[in-house]
Amino acid sequence: MKKIASIFIGLSLILGLFPSCGNKPKNTQAEQDYKRAARYFVADESFSPILNEALDVFLYNSVLDTLEALYINEQDGIKKLMNLETWLAFTSRDLTENERQSLIERKYMPRTIPIAYDGLAIIVNNSNPDTCITVKDFKRILRGEVSRWNELYPSSKMGDIDVVFDNPLSSTVRWCVDSLLGGKEFSAPNIGAVKNSAKVIDYVENHANALGIIGSNWLNDSRDTTNVTFKKNITVMKVSRMDSATVYNSWQPYQYYIYNGNYPLIRTIYALLNEPRSGLPSNFAHFCRLPKGQLIIQKSGLLPIQYGMNVREIIVNDK
Repeated sequence: MKKIASIFIGLSLILGLFPSCGNKPKNTQAEQDYKRAARYFVADESFSPILNEALDVFLYNSVLDTLEALYINEQDGIKKLMNLETWLAFTSRDLTENERQSLIERKYMPRTIPIAYDGLAIIVNNSNPDTCITVKDFKRILRGEVSRWNELYPSSKMGDIDVVFDNPLSSTVRWCVDSLLGGKEFSAPNIGAVKNSAKVIDYVENHANALGIIGSNWLNDSRDTTNVTFKKNITVMKVSRMDSATVYNSWQPYQYYIYNGNYPLIRTIYALLNEPRSGLPSNFAHFCRLPKGQLIIQKSGLLPIQYGMNVREIIVNDK
């Protein structure tokens, strides 16, 4: 009996030196910080239609895991990524060299995943008879060189051009400043911003002189699965690279005209990823690049990065 008791005591002491296999890792501050940043991703509000749909599909079979979207302006979204408040940001620009180097110096490995091409759309009120514009004239409007419709179209009776963006710090504003104006900020008094893309559409619908700028994924009529019908409450302008815009050399941001390069105002949508492990943010970013995610993007009217388009001629009846 004494021998058995000694063996039992010895085993108890040995086992006590090792943690149980079922023990959970300690809830350290680093682990809490990781989980806090991994619970959501940030994205510019102009991308919300496609990302909401992609997220719904991504989480469809998820029981315990959740990932939320926080839609804010692009500038604040990148700040959150740089401050390690999130691991994933969807933007219309890549990280700058300084931003990337800052993350690397903090022992992170930032990655950039292009997921789609978007056409920046110019919209006007349905009462506006002038529906073609050149890139050159659009730049003149943004520079403040042109402020009245009759300065572009001599017969126009529309009055002052009332330019409206979605948000002062949005990806739409930044793309126009960087890609069209060479980095020079807007200074014209007739250029303003509302809160989001939906507000831009509402504003243009209710103001005859308005000219709005939004991402093309906000334009599609959800009743049309072919992506060839835009919303009826506003008019989408045709844009030309030529010095003079006509119906024959101007294009709307249809998926095919983004694909073949006819539409001139095209931007890339990126997933900026900085997650230190393979969690939900990483999985969702890669999902958007995988066939199922790319199909969602294609059905939204944008051009997926991994595109394989079937081009078919169709007749659209406007009646």
